[in-house]
Amino acid sequence: MTETYATAPNPVLRVAPAAPADAAAHFRASLARHADVSDVAAALGADGDPGFVVLDSRSTASWDQGHIPGAVHLPTALIPEQADRLLDRDVPVVTYCWGPGCNGATRAALALSELGYRVKEMLGGFEYWVREGFEFETWQGRERRMPDPLTAPAQHGDCGC
Repeated sequence: MTETYATAPNPVLRVAPAAPADAAAHFRASLARHADVSDVAAALGADGDPGFVVLDSRSTASWDQGHIPGAVHLPTALIPEQADRLLDRDVPVVTYCWGPGCNGATRAALALSELGYRVKEMLGGFEYWVREGFEFETWQGRERRMPDPLTAPAQHGDCGC
């Protein structure tokens, strides 16, 4: 005997998955707006120009505590008055803030895109940069921590995706 459900059998399927074409459009759009920490690190570590600039949208105290080497420091509140002085409109910008619990990079990306810049947000922010074991700078110099095995389980910088 086959059971029929008045509602979906579980919370995952309570709302049906999107049609494949709709799902593909959604995920393509997401990739156009987001960058992975490992991908940013790989591009910055390769020889030559990565084709983008990294922007740290946090406060000066946070910047001093640690930031990605070579990043531009521009707190979100200062973007309208200082972006044109610090950034080239022809070069895409990758924004970051503290981590997944912070929407500062999203707000910075919004402010920049409203000014006409092409922008991506780095998922995971500075927290995941450090957790994956990538080098960072502080007011005291450069540092690197051991990768967190939960964020970099296989090879350094390879999420296995």
